[in-house]
Amino acid sequence: MVSICFYFHVHQPFRLRKDYTFFDIGLNHFYEDEKANREIMNKVAGKCYIPMGTLLLDLIRKYEGRFKVAFSVTGVILDQFEKYNPRLLELFQQLAATGCVEFVNETYYHSLAFLYSKKEFKEQVLLHRDKIRRLFNQTPTTFRNTELIYNNDLARFVEGMGYRTILAEGADHILGWRSPNFLYQPSGCYKLNLLMKNYKLSDDIAFRFGNRHWDGYPMTAEKYASWLHSIAGSGEVINLFMDYETFGEHQWEDTGIFNFMRALPEAVFRHPDYRFLTPAETAEHFTPVAKIDCPYFTSWADIERDLTAWIGNPLQNSAIEMAYAMEEQVLKSDDPDLISLWRKLLTSDHFYYMCTKWFSDGDVHKYFNPYDSPYDAYVIYMNVLNDLAETLKNQEVSV
Repeated sequence: MVSICFYFHVHQPFRLRKDYTFFDIGLNHFYEDEKANREIMNKVAGKCYIPMGTLLLDLIRKYEGRFKVAFSVTGVILDQFEKYNPRLLELFQQLAATGCVEFVNETYYHSLAFLYSKKEFKEQVLLHRDKIRRLFNQTPTTFRNTELIYNNDLARFVEGMGYRTILAEGADHILGWRSPNFLYQPSGCYKLNLLMKNYKLSDDIAFRFGNRHWDGYPMTAEKYASWLHSIAGSGEVINLFMDYETFGEHQWEDTGIFNFMRALPEAVFRHPDYRFLTPAETAEHFTPVAKIDCPYFTSWADIERDLTAWIGNPLQNSAIEMAYAMEEQVLKSDDPDLISLWRKLLTSDHFYYMCTKWFSDGDVHKYFNPYDSPYDAYVIYMNVLNDLAETLKNQEVSV
């Protein structure tokens, strides 16, 4: 049988105040834009999280457990659920209680920590795992790194932490002639399974669905199911990975995106050899067909599928290197508030806002970006980081 593996990523960062200037350093320690964080959370909740979560619950009940999905819900957005909209947390807990939803592990603060500090990376993964256990009564066995950043070294590290499955981008330059529609194993690993995103079929929903100039428009559930069915005989698992905000936020309700999802399972089930599985179930049902060698870091982002969306220019490199250089001093403070604040500054979105790739990928980089330019993002971030450095310095003096 061919399995369809739906995985949705749920994340919103804690945004910084855009009016935090050089003259606030050392005087004002309130960095977060509380108003924007609450307003964006509730706006996205109304357009996406609540209607889509309710729809998924309905589909799971309608098909009596045959429809299944997976989520990676970052620690920072779970914190925002608890702070701004507890109803959302209850909705995700209802989904967890169905037994048809898998919660995937990632870094708590949606950080690039693996690139700069293995110690911090491991700590954030364990913090996120504990949060998933506490809120959803699941112990994750599947791992998804921030921004689907992946390579052989990451896979081996994650295997060493006891995970059974890892998710990655099905980048053409890594797969080569191979298809993403099979279960693989990372090079150098012996227990870890690798699921690679079918970016063509994923992006048909995530990016192209409402595009009237796309040759696939309008996309109906029947048409999309026929594309899925065409893989029968040439694949075993179709990995459809995308942002949860695809539904109602990136693709507005008036595009028909909710009606599409409501009709999709029935259209898929018309082929008797198709089913929905979670990532963990997929790894149990199939055997890896080959090892995939990925010596260089890949990600979901842009045409290049590399790291340049976050560390591709001097602004980004300067900011992230300074942030991680503070690790030892921050942790030595033993101040939970300072440590939490520093970790929120490691969230990848801060560096994404500094991206200067405004050509082929410009529209993607501008989405949810609160700044007028990458330079504004850099200046505000560095002001905040310098204030944190001053705070740590003063703390040392007082001791």
